[in-house]
Amino acid sequence: MNLAQRFLDRSRHFLTYEYPTKIQHCLDVLPAGALWSRANESSNSIGNLLLHLSGNVRQWIVSGVGGAPDQRRRSAEFGATDGADAAALMAALRATLRETDAVLAALPHHVLAEQRVIQGREVLVFDAIYHVVEHFSMHTGQIILLTKTAAVGSIQFYEDAGGKAVPTWGRESDAR
Repeated sequence: MNLAQRFLDRSRHFLTYEYPTKIQHCLDVLPAGALWSRANESSNSIGNLLLHLSGNVRQWIVSGVGGAPDQRRRSAEFGATDGADAAALMAALRATLRETDAVLAALPHHVLAEQRVIQGREVLVFDAIYHVVEHFSMHTGQIILLTKTAAVGSIQFYEDAGGKAVPTWGRESDAR
């Protein structure tokens, strides 16, 4: 396998399986009322982060790389203080991730070196994908932290097995 294909395959894995699986685990244990709860006015809720992830991935990959119209309203992602429930937000995110996966699955390797303008920035397609995976990872971590605060002891993604972090989230039952 060449490096470009490996990059696309790993990006697709993180965006369609690993990160959404961890987020779903969080949503499954989140107490009532915690989805839209904010620590303070300058913080984001898990609901905001789910809206933001959908908007970011759609803008950068589905629109920026794939060429679909960009209709993002970024300020609305952070401005919301209430809205859809966790199931609806996760369904919307998964729908965006399916579109993203289709774009990445069909992407010829040479396109990774092409330039795009996304959010007013000139970036290579490679850079856009790398940005989205990194960005998604960061916000997944925030969702995990907020869940661990709201549902103490309810989630654990790794167990220590002789100094090795063994995933507990990647079991066959996690595939959705």
